[in-house]
Amino acid sequence: MQIPGERAGENISFWERTAKKFYSSSLSENLTADVCVVGGGIAGVTTAYLLARENRRVVLLDDGPVGGGMTGRTTAHLVSALDDRYYEFDKILGKECSRFCAESHTAAIDRMEAIVSEEKIDCAFERVDGYLFLPPGGSVADLERELESVLRAGLRDVERVDRIPTGKFNTNGVLRFPRQAQFHPLNYVNGLARAILKHGGQIFTGTRVVKIQDGDRTKIETSNRHTITAGAAVVATNCPINDRLAIHSKQAPYGTYVIGARVTGKVEHALFWDTAMTADDEKQILGPVAYHYVRFARDEEGEVLIVGGEDHKSGQAEDFERRFSQLEHWSREHFPMLGEITDRWSGQVMEPVDGVAYIGRNPGEKNVYVVTGDSGNGMTHGTIAGILITDLIAGRENPWVKLYEPTRKTLKPVVIADYIAENANVAVQLRDYVTSGDEPNAEKIKPREGAILRDGLKKIAAYRDDKGTLHTFSAVCPHLKCIVRWDGAEQTWDCPCHGSRFDRLGRVLNGPAISDLEPHRNQK
Repeated sequence: MQIPGERAGENISFWERTAKKFYSSSLSENLTADVCVVGGGIAGVTTAYLLARENRRVVLLDDGPVGGGMTGRTTAHLVSALDDRYYEFDKILGKECSRFCAESHTAAIDRMEAIVSEEKIDCAFERVDGYLFLPPGGSVADLERELESVLRAGLRDVERVDRIPTGKFNTNGVLRFPRQAQFHPLNYVNGLARAILKHGGQIFTGTRVVKIQDGDRTKIETSNRHTITAGAAVVATNCPINDRLAIHSKQAPYGTYVIGARVTGKVEHALFWDTAMTADDEKQILGPVAYHYVRFARDEEGEVLIVGGEDHKSGQAEDFERRFSQLEHWSREHFPMLGEITDRWSGQVMEPVDGVAYIGRNPGEKNVYVVTGDSGNGMTHGTIAGILITDLIAGRENPWVKLYEPTRKTLKPVVIADYIAENANVAVQLRDYVTSGDEPNAEKIKPREGAILRDGLKKIAAYRDDKGTLHTFSAVCPHLKCIVRWDGAEQTWDCPCHGSRFDRLGRVLNGPAISDLEPHRNQK
C-alpha cells in the first residue's frame, strides 16, 4: 500500500521502481539553524548539501521522503541544450543572458559530476552526446539560427551533423551537443542526503511546513506546531508554498507523460530531443512547444528506452490513454528494437513566461529564498539553485543573479502576450463553479475512479475505493480557490490554475497548496 506522500502520483516511475527513497524521522521539537531548507527534491537537497559543506547549520524538511515529488518523476536529462531555444533567449533576454544560461547549466553538470566523484555516489552518472533534431518538414532555417545562437552563447563544441546515431529518423537537420549527461535522480539525491548528514546537517521527512515568516530571523512553522528559527529559509518545493500570487502569475503548470520500453539489442547511450512534435508545432507563439525527449537507462534486466512528451496544461486534459498510446507509437516508429512497455507515468513542469527559472530572494522579502520555474530542465536548474542561493546567503557575488532574479519583469511583446494568455487561462477555470459536474450522481462513479459532483451550490470531489466506499471532499483548491479535476492517469486531484495536486483521498502532494482538500459529508 502506498505511504501518504511517498510519490506524487499513482503510477510508479522507472526511478521509483529501481530505488528506495530516503526517509528519516519527522521533526519532534523546536530547533534553531543557520538555514532551513523546505523541500527534499534536487533543488532543496543540493542547496542543503552545499551549505552544509560550508559549515552552516542546515535543517532540511519535507512532508514526504527525499525525492518524493517531481524529482522522482523526471527523465533526468542533464543538459545545456535547453527546452527553450537560445535564439529566443537572445531576442527576449539579450545575448549576455543567453551566455549566462549556457554557462550556468554547463557549470551545474560539472558540479554534479564533481559531487558524484567526491561523495562516491552510485547513481549511473555518465557523459553522453545529445542530439537536437527537426521533425519531418521542420524549419532548417530555425535550426541554423539555433546553432548560431548556441555558438555565440559559448557552447563552441556544438555542431551540425548528418544523422542521429541510433533509431530511424527522417529529419533534415541535427545538432550534436557533446558532454551532456544523465544519471539516476533518486540514487543521486539519496547520496546527497547521506552527505548532508555526514557534513553535520539534519533532515526531517514526514514534516509538513505550513508557514514561512520573513525577518532578521526567519520562522518556519510545521503542521505539528513545531518551529524552526533560522537566519535564512529556502523554499524549494517545485512550486512555492509561501506565495499566494507573486510568482504563480508568472509561470504555468504543465503535465508531461513518460513511458519506458525494454530495448532488445545493444545501444549506445545518448540523449535525443526533437524541436517539436510536428512542423506545425514549431510555429506556436504562446506557451511551450510540445516535443519529445529520449534517453536510455538500465535496470536489472537490461536497457530501457525512456521517452517523454504529449504535454498539456495541468488539470486540463482527460485523454491520458491516448497520450500514452501516442508516445508508444512514436517510440516504436523511431526505435524498432523496442519490446514490452515497462513503465509509464506523468509529471509536472513549471513553465515561466520567459523560459528561465526563478531563483533568488523571494519578492519583497529579505531572508527567504525561492527556486521554481524549472521549464523542463529541473535537474540542472535545481543544481544552479544550490550554487546561486549558497552564494547569496554567503554574501558572495554571482554573475547569474540578474538572469534568475524572481522579481524580474520581461517586457518583450511575446512575453507579455504569453503572460496575458496564461493568466486568462487561469481566469477561465473559474467557470467550473457554475458547471454541472462530471457525473449527475455518485452512483455512476466506479471503484478506483473519481469525479466532480454538484451538491447544491458546492462542488464535491468524490472518489470510490476498491471496497466501494465513497470518499468526498470539497473540490475547492485551498490555494486560490479554483476547482480541482480528477486525473485518471495518476488517480489524483489536480488544480488547473497553479498546479496543486492532491491524492485520491484529498491529501496534498504538490504545492502551492499547503493543506488538504476539506472533508465533506460521506455519500453512498
